[in-house]
Amino acid sequence: MKLFDVYPLFDVNIVRGKGCRVWDDKGQEYLDLYGGHAVISIGHAHAHYIDKVTEQLGKLGFYSNSVQNKLQVELAERLGRISGYDDYQLFLINSGAEANENALKLASFQTGRTRVLSAQKAFHGRTSLAVEVTNNPKIIAPINDNGHACYLPLNDLEAWEEELQKGDVCAVILECIQGVGGIQMATAEFAQGLAKACKQHGAVLICDEIQCGYGRSGKFFAHQWLGIRPDIITVAKGIANGFPMGGLLISPDFKPVYGQLGTTFGGNHLACAAALAVLDVFEQESLVENARVVGDYLMDQLRQISNDDSADTKARILDVRGRGLMIGVDLNVPHKEVRSRLVYEQHCFTGCAGTNVLRLLPPLCLSKAEADDFIVRLRQALGK
Repeated sequence: MKLFDVYPLFDVNIVRGKGCRVWDDKGQEYLDLYGGHAVISIGHAHAHYIDKVTEQLGKLGFYSNSVQNKLQVELAERLGRISGYDDYQLFLINSGAEANENALKLASFQTGRTRVLSAQKAFHGRTSLAVEVTNNPKIIAPINDNGHACYLPLNDLEAWEEELQKGDVCAVILECIQGVGGIQMATAEFAQGLAKACKQHGAVLICDEIQCGYGRSGKFFAHQWLGIRPDIITVAKGIANGFPMGGLLISPDFKPVYGQLGTTFGGNHLACAAALAVLDVFEQESLVENARVVGDYLMDQLRQISNDDSADTKARILDVRGRGLMIGVDLNVPHKEVRSRLVYEQHCFTGCAGTNVLRLLPPLCLSKAEADDFIVRLRQALGK
């Protein structure tokens, strides 16, 4: 049997990691400015994380949600406290797509409606409802194209209000910083106006914090920069530093009903141990604050490159935007060649978006020295 060939792969086999660095099977070290799609939040192979996951595995890796799991209770209490949502409820699943799927289902149960407003360039996952509200027709199969979604321009409040006024909108789903969409950012004016309009017209506001949340923006959630409080918040990626996990933070306005939602693997003992270890490290090492400080520093250094016209090079930086350690770098050339040079010549991983955007999503433990190291490598890749 062969693998189903759906991923364009770099010819690199990563076998080991530590902090913000990884190594391939030939012993070559790479600086990791991507964190495996923003999944590695506290760094590769963190000692505390290894200890806690290993300890739990020695006790019990899994049992079903038909019995009490005190680790889930502890995780809910601690996550509520650290995020500022201790009055909300937590439902645990396995991935970001599942988180959005369940959020949309809850919204429909609550409102009795089926229409969803989503942003142009949005990405919310690849399962049934999640992919339908993702603005990419190439990945929406005919069976998923059921007419539930309406895609609107980010930050065009009038367009969203016009749709909400029709009175048939079940939910609004929003990435306050778009990831796959190229690090496009919602404004506070737009977000606050949208939240108000959702309340006025009885629609559920869902903030998709799967990539931009969990400390990455320099606050625990990206929407906290914008002065809003959504009805449902979806999380995944960095929640367990690589262990498959996702979750919903659900407003107290939603009343749970037995059997309404369910999962086999979600919130299992091993996943909870991993997630609790992540929160330990967040608190012990002040990683949310580090993301803000080092992110601001890295963006300043990137902007210095964009303002440097001293070298006559083909590849240039046109714009830098983001918050914390979620950064988009607009290039005047397709990113493919620059990323290839970064991987094969400079030994550095970055992400991408669209045709011309480098997407930086390093572990939240990135240091200023490592940021400086990346700038040197990027200059070389750009030919400066």
